[in-house]
Amino acid sequence: MTISGSALVTGASRGLGAHIGRRLASDGWAVAVNYRSDAEGAAEVVADIERTGGKAFAFRADVTDEDEVRQLAAEVERTLGPVQVVVANATGPQPAVKAEETTWQDHLDQLTFFVKSPTLLLQATLPHMRRLGGGRFIHIGSEMVERALPQFSAYNAAKGAQLTLARTWARELGVHNVTVNVVAPGWIPVERHGPLTEADTADYVAGVPLRRIGTPQEIADVVAFVASDASRFITGERITVNGGYTTD
Repeated sequence: MTISGSALVTGASRGLGAHIGRRLASDGWAVAVNYRSDAEGAAEVVADIERTGGKAFAFRADVTDEDEVRQLAAEVERTLGPVQVVVANATGPQPAVKAEETTWQDHLDQLTFFVKSPTLLLQATLPHMRRLGGGRFIHIGSEMVERALPQFSAYNAAKGAQLTLARTWARELGVHNVTVNVVAPGWIPVERHGPLTEADTADYVAGVPLRRIGTPQEIADVVAFVASDASRFITGERITVNGGYTTD
């Protein structure tokens, strides 16, 4: 896909989003670094990109709010050009809650990030992609759909809904040359996990055929592939990046 627009990465002030933003910029994308509250982190990501010759700008928006998402898409277009790639990465807290204590609000909290927010982002950016002749919508998913880890029923259910949403959109939007895929990381330690030792990750690594923990850069590399022209005939797929811990 010829780069003629910008790439919007939500929740990009730190963690996976920051790595994804930097990686897309290295491929030549003008990157919209979205954040909700961490202005300093977003500014650091933009500065990193600019130091290496890339183009980026930070945009504050709550991507679960309809009005703010609509305004975000318009501001990105005015500043960096129409959105050609969306990476729906933003997420909220993921508390462990026993099944019998899980409330409907717990479910809604997860669905807000993994179904509502992507829906708002698609509605706001699809007109941009149509004008450009195509685009990429990339969900950041999770291996948890397969792992079904106890005490995460709300999160797991929402991630399952996200996957089905992506597959449905892929069938519907292909006529516009818009691909929709899911990049599903395994356990990739980032800032929110705090400091970890080998002992902390040993149980997980024991189940990984490649016998190591993954890195944020490895997720960013796969997202960059899905955003590129090399993936032009791939849509409706989930690419799980976890060293074989689970298999599709």
